[in-house]
Amino acid sequence: MSDATLIDPAVWRVLEDYEVRARREDELWNTLKEEELRQRLDEFLLPVGRAAGMLMNLIVKGAEARRILEVGSSYGYSTVWLAEAARAIDGKVISLELRPAKTEYARTQLARAELERFVEFRVGDALASLAQLAGPFDFVLLDLWKDLYVPVFEHLYPKLAPGAIIVADNMLQPESARAHARAYQERVRATPEMTSVLLAVGNGLEVSRYR
Repeated sequence: MSDATLIDPAVWRVLEDYEVRARREDELWNTLKEEELRQRLDEFLLPVGRAAGMLMNLIVKGAEARRILEVGSSYGYSTVWLAEAARAIDGKVISLELRPAKTEYARTQLARAELERFVEFRVGDALASLAQLAGPFDFVLLDLWKDLYVPVFEHLYPKLAPGAIIVADNMLQPESARAHARAYQERVRATPEMTSVLLAVGNGLEVSRYR
């Protein structure tokens, strides 16, 4: 395998454009009142961030986790990181997203990065989409509404391949998600054949391995 840390310039340009948008949105976020934030939440990228994206990219490459599932693609920042890793190891990403407009934005960015053929999008309710997927999966990213983490895990657990890795975002931030984050951590850590650790990377990542 080539150097796993090398990223194609076309991919970097797309990632950097996402990050510029994210910084701009952070500034706007700080000016909005709570009610406005609730109403406009879907406008924001809310990405995993570069450190988390790079870590997942390296995990996928190092584990040669070819069957990748992303539950909650949003506007596609993490999708780009996963698709770049998939290309490197001849893998494929299946990405689940509720909002069609977000998927279309993500498709455009993936095309700019020349990664579109490594991603298959499923638009709709995550639990319904997951029920239609047979698996098994080698790597999973959970990054949707936090109250759905436990229900998604219940559907996902029987579809994990031996050695599969699940990464769940937002375990530490925002504070408003911590109750759901704790519920997810407790559920995963109580599950037979799962080992799990919390990493203070980005917004907090729970990294769990099956068997």
